[in-house]
Amino acid sequence: MEKDIDRIQKNADTDIVIRIDDFGGKVGLTIREFVKSDKYQGFTKAGTRIPADKFKVFKAAINSIDEKDLASPEPEKKEVPSEELDTDIEEQEF
Repeated sequence: MEKDIDRIQKNADTDIVIRIDDFGGKVGLTIREFVKSDKYQGFTKAGTRIPADKFKVFKAAINSIDEKDLASPEPEKKEVPSEELDTDIEEQEF
């Protein structure tokens, strides 16, 4: 039994495939990279498998993630103390 749930494009040549499958007689959720290139097309070793009996734990962990935590942080603005600024041009030697 194989049932593709979704594909998420990672880059131009690679998708992340989420599917329910039966491996060795055991049903589980597989999350694996699928490559489409001139040399190879198919699944890579990169990925993981969640056994069906651990899916509730996995789902709870995913649902506990706050999307705000995944947002890119804004770059910090470095403030230079005013005493470090050399703005008095008249005192500089050229």
